[in-house]
Amino acid sequence: MATSVVLLVEDEAMVLLDIEGALIEAGFDVIAVTNATKALAEFDRDTSRINAVVTDIRLGSGTNGWELARDIRGVVPTMPIVYLSGDGAMDWHAEGVPQSIMISKPFVMVQIITALATLLNQQVPIARRSPRPGGRDAG
Repeated sequence: MATSVVLLVEDEAMVLLDIEGALIEAGFDVIAVTNATKALAEFDRDTSRINAVVTDIRLGSGTNGWELARDIRGVVPTMPIVYLSGDGAMDWHAEGVPQSIMISKPFVMVQIITALATLLNQQVPIARRSPRPGGRDAG
């Protein structure tokens, strides 16, 4: 079985490095970025290479984690999404995409790894939709 590639989006550098290290240690390949613009650029480069997304909700100025997940799900409706937030859990049911997992800060790394494993094991392959406007063709 191929290694799963996780797109990790976190605006706090130390938190990003900690999560990235834990995911790599757990056997995932990680594309780590600090904002939604960079995340969408990585996603648009080749939508088929990313197997899951872990995103903070509050990403500073610009697009937040809720919007990022909706954009990605617009192209890949079954993309596993794990949200991280210190204060956004109350909004998850209204803002989060279906079949996603919310992990509240503070957390332990095994929670993220378990959430990813759960979502990846539930994923049913389907055809990818046309890309977002301005994005690459998913083929």
